[in-house]
Formats: sequence, structure tokens, C-alpha cells
Amino acid sequence: MAAIPRLYETFQPNHYDLFLDISRENKLIVGKTTITGHVTTTDLALHQHDLVVETLKVNGQAVDFTMDNDQDQVTFKADQPGEIEVEVTYHAPLTDNMNGIYPSYYNVDGQAKQLVSTQFETYFARQAFPSIDEPEAKATFSLAIKFDEKPEESVISNMPEQKVEEGVHYFDKTVKMSTYLLGFALGDLQSKKTKTNSGVEIGVFATKAHPADNLDFALDIAKRSIEFFEDFYQTPYPLPHSWQVALPDFSAGAMENWGVVTYREACLLVDPKNSSTATKQYVATIVAHELAHQWFGDLVTMKWWDELWLNESFANMMEYVATDFLEPDWHIWESFNAVEVQKALHRDAILGVQPVHVEVHHPEEIDALFDPAIVYAKGGHLLVMVRALIGDDALRNGLKQYFAKKKYGNATGDDLWAALGEASGKNIGAIMHSWLEQPGYPVVSVKVEDGRVKVSQKPFSIGGDKSAVPNADSRIWQVPLAASAVSAPDLLTTETMDLGDYETLQRESDGAFTLNVGNTGHYIVQYDDTLLAEQVANLETANAISQAQFLQNNLLLAQAGQGSFADLLWVLPKLADSTSELVQSLIYQVIAQVKAFATDGSDLEKNLQTFVNDLSKQQLIRLGFDKRAGENVDDEMVRAEVLSAALFAKNADLVAHAHQVFEEAGGDVTKLPANGRAVILKNEIQNFNTQEKFNQFLTDYQKTAEAALKSDLEAALVTSQDESQLETLVANYQNADVIKPQDLRGWFQGILGNDKGQALAWDWAKNNWDWLEDRLGGDMSFSSYVTVISRIFKTAENLAEFKAFFTPKLDQPGLAREIVIDQAVIENRVKTIADQTADVDRALALLAQK
Repeated sequence: MAAIPRLYETFQPNHYDLFLDISRENKLIVGKTTITGHVTTTDLALHQHDLVVETLKVNGQAVDFTMDNDQDQVTFKADQPGEIEVEVTYHAPLTDNMNGIYPSYYNVDGQAKQLVSTQFETYFARQAFPSIDEPEAKATFSLAIKFDEKPEESVISNMPEQKVEEGVHYFDKTVKMSTYLLGFALGDLQSKKTKTNSGVEIGVFATKAHPADNLDFALDIAKRSIEFFEDFYQTPYPLPHSWQVALPDFSAGAMENWGVVTYREACLLVDPKNSSTATKQYVATIVAHELAHQWFGDLVTMKWWDELWLNESFANMMEYVATDFLEPDWHIWESFNAVEVQKALHRDAILGVQPVHVEVHHPEEIDALFDPAIVYAKGGHLLVMVRALIGDDALRNGLKQYFAKKKYGNATGDDLWAALGEASGKNIGAIMHSWLEQPGYPVVSVKVEDGRVKVSQKPFSIGGDKSAVPNADSRIWQVPLAASAVSAPDLLTTETMDLGDYETLQRESDGAFTLNVGNTGHYIVQYDDTLLAEQVANLETANAISQAQFLQNNLLLAQAGQGSFADLLWVLPKLADSTSELVQSLIYQVIAQVKAFATDGSDLEKNLQTFVNDLSKQQLIRLGFDKRAGENVDDEMVRAEVLSAALFAKNADLVAHAHQVFEEAGGDVTKLPANGRAVILKNEIQNFNTQEKFNQFLTDYQKTAEAALKSDLEAALVTSQDESQLETLVANYQNADVIKPQDLRGWFQGILGNDKGQALAWDWAKNNWDWLEDRLGGDMSFSSYVTVISRIFKTAENLAEFKAFFTPKLDQPGLAREIVIDQAVIENRVKTIADQTADVDRALALLAQK
């Protein structure tokens, strides 16, 4: 696709005066935008999308203009280069696809209501006002908003409200920032506020559909996060307030608008009386992520979208750094290893996946960049690797200098590496370029040869087309070895290396000789038979991260055909009694992959259920079914893993007890404990289902405003084995009164993953793809509808259907890469099942008899 011109090259705005008159009733925006700045030519353009421009004035004089909708531009001429003032009057629609300025729909006491808010990232500010809508085009903004205001309604924005005159709300001028960070929300909002130690006002806002105490947890986390970041970055928060706003309709998880961060309700609101630690961790990390952005992304912004990782990867790491400081008892780095690291390693092993840093030539390509496993998870893992290399002192000093030099401006990755390199005395740029500019990662092979430990690196993959990757077989990385022995070298920069005498390295190690201690490096390790036996012998006494890392490495090797699922199954009982949530998570990630080998009702499935029952039953006895006063976080989190496993295994005690709890609650889902609620509800649908119960759960889903309860009800309903019930759910995919568009992807994936519903969901997707594109297309996460299909499909027939439907869509920039990668994922799964089912079947038959 041809590159589009950068409008900032010819028009550098300094300030915007924005007036917006918003009518929810008419779904209309009437606006007036005045831009002052500097132009370097007389042929000029502003970005716009779906704006109806009425007048355009240059330095007070009306001029002719042309609408170029293909390029999202309005073009016009100026008399001469120099300082300029451009005034545009226009009108535009309120959108319904959760981009630009859009309404959120909700109910309070049966009364339908609307909020209106913004989503301008990536390039949707142009749907709200004409602008130079590029990250580099930083300017100040003076915002004035009028709307069809009702009693008790208000409007909030990036800066404090200055005054209200004749129904117009005027806000203080912003600091210099990018267009995509402007934000506001208006409607009937409740709020809670506090102040940080440095005087920054913190607020949490939500609709009145929620109890007021649901705002408390996020308020506390936001306050302490701002205080932590001010200290860690050694740079003050630069705005007078930080508002966190929960929106009933929101496509992503959250958006870091400077000073007025917007969130999906599930990502901000917490019921203090009945919420699991998992829910609190989820909300805390998202709030910390967005507030990390207030410096890294907002104060200093990427120069162009190809450096998106610079924002997101850093915030991904910092959400864990901050949360670990705020709540050390959570052991949040174990969650990082269980979730982010696994997500990154599995995705990044597919040939054809994007590198972290990827060129962007056209706005339609930007959406494809928001691959959470690469730009967020892999990038975050790489920065964890940098942190481990240089230490926190150098990291903090480097960031302080980076912010001082680049504040209110733009930066590239090289600017960050230069700052961290100067602070640490290490050539961070040279190391990181090998990881950022090429996709994938290596498998580091370790062997003992003639009493010496030799290592080699080669690119690792679990499927895909090598021709899609330049120099696929010759990629070399600068690999931090992080060996367990102090005398081993720090860095592998060549294809092979001699690490030293085996006995010496073994003697220096605490337990087995190991590479990538702490799992901070973005690679996997394959040990020869001698070292592997040593690993297995020491496995039960190793620390949790080492145990999980063993499973991680061998799971990936099994998927690549360089290892065996059958062999890996024999190791799982050695770790079944671990009290670490990280280890239990990896055990059941292995089991989740093994489930793909099973067909409904097969002997393999029955033996797998017996095996999983054996794996989980001692933990179930140890922990019991219910949360206990004073128990640690690991036990609470492990219980959730174990209950889910026991339900899959049809553990009779679990099935009976969960049903008893439901009955004792009188069938009232709101009275069920949040810990274990998902399993209780699934148990009812899977083992005690009636049409009346199904209808009640679906009604409860519609009525509740509590996001965690909604999620649990959804997770239960999609497991129904009654095809008519599944038909009812699929029939409501396009009914926003039942399933909001923001939640549709989860419902689609759930029923697609149900053998009884797969054909229903897949037929719906094929028949309604045009509706999906119209309703949700253009959104940064739209391509994930392709991704979820690749997580489920596993047969040759599935693969053929996937190809037939998606191959004609390869000409769409926002979908093309995802289609290629996901086809490779399905192809690899089909091959793995064909190659390894017989061995897995034999292993499970033997394990089930033990």
C-alpha cells in the first residue's frame, strides 16, 4: 500500500480552539475549529473523516476547499508560507462503532440513558474535528463543549473546567500534546476524589448504575500509582488532575487520554464486598498501565505509529513494576510469567508475525500493529530483560534524563536506548535492535561435549512460511544468558559459544545448571539428555519460576515437534502439589493444549479427565471449595485453577458441592461468592441445566451492571450442550440490548469453542462478516475475530474452511497479516495432532491407570 503524505511536514499546528455542540437526540456534532500554526507551503490539507465542512477560512478570509475522502483530507490553499490561522465550521455524526465521539448506552432503574465520550487513538480525532491528526503534531487545546444537558449531568475533560456560560463548558488550555490524547466524557456521572501527596487531584467516575463503593478500589490504586510513578520516574505528574472514567461501551480495555483516562467498566470498577483477588489484580494492572502512559506516551510520545511499541511495551512492563510495589503480597511477577510471557512466546514463534518495530505507511495498517502479544507482551518482556541487564538505578536515572530531554515532544526507540545506555554504560541499542527489528526469538540449545558446556542459537518456530521472514534461518540475536553459574559469559552474540567446564558450572549452580534464570530473557532453552535429566531430578525442589519455565520450554518444543506432549504429561504429576499459582497455571496451560487431541466422548478424553482428576484432587482436598479467612493470595488463585480442572474432570465431590452452594443461594446468582462463582455457574449449565435456568441466567446477564458477574454468566452459558439454547445465544449476537458489541468477541469465541455450537458460531461469522466489519471494523482490535478462530480450529476440514473464507480477504491491510499467521497456527495444530495423537493416547491410558 502506498505511503500517505505526513501533513505535519507542511503544517505545524501550535494551538486549537475547539467548540463542539453535541446532540445525543439527533446523534449530531456541530463544530467550529480554529487552528493557529506555521505552514511551509501554500498547498495545505487537514485531516477529516466523515465531516461535512461548511466553511473554511484562512487568516479570516473564506477560501475554496476540496474534500478528499479517500485520503481523509480537506485540501485548500494559503497565500504564502508562514504563520497561519485556519477556521473550519462543520458538522458530523455521533458514531456507533466506539470510535471518535460516540454514545454509550446503559440503564438505571429501568430508564435508558446515554453517556457520550471519546476514543481518538489511533487516528479517530479527525472524526471529531479537522486537525493534523498525527502523533508528532503536538499542540495545545482550548476546548468548549455544549450538549443537550439535563439536570445532574456534567462534562469532564483533560483539564479542569474553567467556567460555564450560556450552557457552554469551557476548559483550561491543555499542555502541548498529540490529538489522539484529547478526551472528554459527558452525562450523568457519579465520582469519588482524593489527592496525592504532591497535590494532584485523583478522581474515579462512573454511571449511577453502579454502587458508589465500586469506585473505591480504583481510586486507591490510581492515587498510589501516580505517587509511585512520580518517585520512580523522578519527574512530577504534569497536570492538575487525573480522572479515571468507566464507560458502559468501550472497545478496548482502556485509553490513556492525558488527565482523563477512559476504561471499560470491567477494567475499573470493583465490588469491595464480593470480588476475587484475580479481579483486583486485573483492575490494578490496567490502572497502573494507563497511568504509566501519562509520562511514557503522553508527556513523551512516539514520533510515528511505527514506534507504537515505545508506548505500549514500556507501559506493559511498568504496570507490573508499579503493582508489585503497591501490592507485594500478590507476587505479580508470577502472573507476568504466567500470562504475558506465555502469550508473547507462543505468538512470536509463528513465522510471519510482525517484529516489535514495524514500518507503517498508511492509517489502515495501524490497526494491525495492536497485536497485544507482540507490541504489549513481547515488548514488555524485552524491557524486563533490559531492566535485568542494567538494574533499577540505571533504569530510573536513564528515564529521568529521557523525560527531561523529550518532555512535551516526540521520541524514537533510539532516544530511549541512548538515555539508558548513558545511565548504564552498556550498549543497550545494539542489544535491543536485534530483538526489535526482526520477528521471533531463538531456541538456545545446551549440550555437554567432552566435559565442556556448548551453546548454540537458532530461530525457533512452530509453524508458518519461512519465505515471509527475511533471512529466516540466519537470524541471530544478542542473547542475555543469565546463567546459574557466575563464571558463564553474560551474552551470546554469535551462533555458538563454549561456556566453560561442565563440572565447574554445575558446582557453581544452586541445583541444575540453567540458562535464563528468572525467565527474563525472551527465548527458550533446550537441554541435551544429560542436562535435561539434571533438570528433571532437581525439578521438585526448584523455585516456582524455574518449574514453570521448564514446562514453558517443553510445551513450546512439543508444539514445534522438537519435543513430545506425551513425555511432558509424565512430568506434570511431579509438580501437581505445588502451591504456586504460576506453576499450576502452566500445568493447566499444558492440559489446555492436550485437550485439542481429544474428541467428544473418546477414550482419550475420558483418560484425560481421569488424569486431570488425579492431578487436582489433592489440591482440592488441601484447599477446600471455599475461600478461608487469612489465606494467602497463591492459595486463592490456585483454588480457581483447581476448581476449573476438577469441573472438567467431572469430580463428583466438586459437582455435588457446587450445586449445593447454588441451591443454598436460592438460585440467586448475586448471592454466590465471587471466588468460585464461575465454576458454580458452569456446573449448573453443564450438569443441572434446564430451560428455565438457562433463561434466568441470560436475563441475569442482561440486568446486572457488575462486569465480573456478567463475565461469569457468559462463561457458563456458552458451555451449554443444548443446541437450541446455543441457537438462542447466536441469534442475539446482533442484539445490542442483550450482547453489547464490546462483548461480542467473547461470546463468539465461547460458542465456537463448544463442539455443540462450533458450526452455529462459524456459520454466523461467515454470513454476517459484512455486518461485523460495518459495526466494529476500523477498530484496533477487530482482527482479533480472526485470532479467536485460530485458537479453536484443529481439523483439516476446519483449515480448509478457514482458507476458503479468509483468503479472499488478504487484500485488506488490517486483516492480511492476521489471516496468514492464524492459518499457520491452525496448520501447525492439525499437523501436531496427526503426528502425536497416538503417543498422547498411550501415555494418558497408562497415566489414568496409575
